[in-house]
Amino acid sequence: MFGFLAGITYIAYMLVDIGVKRDPEVGVMAIMGSIAVKMIFCMAFVLIYSIKAKGIGLVFMLNFFSLYLLFTAFEIYCLLRNLRHQNLK
Repeated sequence: MFGFLAGITYIAYMLVDIGVKRDPEVGVMAIMGSIAVKMIFCMAFVLIYSIKAKGIGLVFMLNFFSLYLLFTAFEIYCLLRNLRHQNLK
């Protein structure tokens, strides 16, 4: 679970970073798109896991979404920090 979220967050962060460096005007759309795609993949992961494992659904969802929110906060913090440096130029 942790590896899946780390991988998805890393891919989303790298795609947004490349998008912002290429065209800063489209950077906000890249950020919103990456967050939406990450959410879709995470929802699919939770759905597939919930179908496969019947016993611990609620505990798994609480653990998963607490990690999801942690990774999303980290991603937004890093992206805003990078955008702040561009804004000063």
